[in-house]
Amino acid sequence: MVISVVIVTYNNHAEIGACLDALHLASASFTTHLFLIDNASTDGTGELLEEYRSRCASHFHRFLVIRNGQNRGFTAAVNQGLLHCRGDFFLLLNPDVVIPEGALAVLLRQFERDPAIGVVAPQLRFPDGRIQPSCRRFPRRRDVLLEVSGLVHLARRLGFKDWKMTDFDHRHSRFVDQPQGAFLLARQELLDRLGGLDERYFMFFSDVEWCERVIASGWKIWFCSDTFVRHHKGASVYRERPRMLVTSTRSFIDYLSAHDRSRCDRFATAVVALILKLTLQVRLLAEKARETLTP
Repeated sequence: MVISVVIVTYNNHAEIGACLDALHLASASFTTHLFLIDNASTDGTGELLEEYRSRCASHFHRFLVIRNGQNRGFTAAVNQGLLHCRGDFFLLLNPDVVIPEGALAVLLRQFERDPAIGVVAPQLRFPDGRIQPSCRRFPRRRDVLLEVSGLVHLARRLGFKDWKMTDFDHRHSRFVDQPQGAFLLARQELLDRLGGLDERYFMFFSDVEWCERVIASGWKIWFCSDTFVRHHKGASVYRERPRMLVTSTRSFIDYLSAHDRSRCDRFATAVVALILKLTLQVRLLAEKARETLTP
């Protein structure tokens, strides 16, 4: 059983050590190839990865560190790692995720029970043990309109299944559209057939688009609540929250635009894009106020 693990870091000095130590123990029963791509971190993360390689490279059957001279973006960096993946399965892993021993074995068994399953994701938990909502449906323009108008709560009461899956408690296993990209375990066959992530998305929504391609090609995505990983949600994102809000909004608009098939679709997307941009300005002002009031 060969598993290729791809981890992209950007100023993750505080988290990556625990991630790698846990990965070593969790993957000890498998042939594990580890590919670490650092996007020009300035907090010493790149140097820490080099130090870890010199001390612990023997823990893995293959160990590669790529240090980019500039921040190429999450998606492009992931693809750098995917180019090296070979074997049976590959794992996209965030540097702020800690995998308990035994978790990988539970997840890999899911592929055996159903040959149509192409991707498996575990339950995510906060460091304090609380379950972290991590699954969503594919978003559409109507979801934005319902949220901004405040009608989403009424729609939920009327039985509308919203894209954030607030109707799902994440305590049970089920097929889903898109688990959070913090931990995606997939068959190597999918990578060989579908290719990597779409680099039009700098950071956000590239995993969503890839999951959409997975399902469109006839594979299934399974959320497995039988095991979990600990996720320090947004550890690096929150350090640069204003810039991440802008990047996320742009990627969301690009994602919606990719589904336009007619002049009417393009007009509807333009309207939604305007709403998202106006909402972004409000969020940026709120973030600036929060920073001002924070001691």
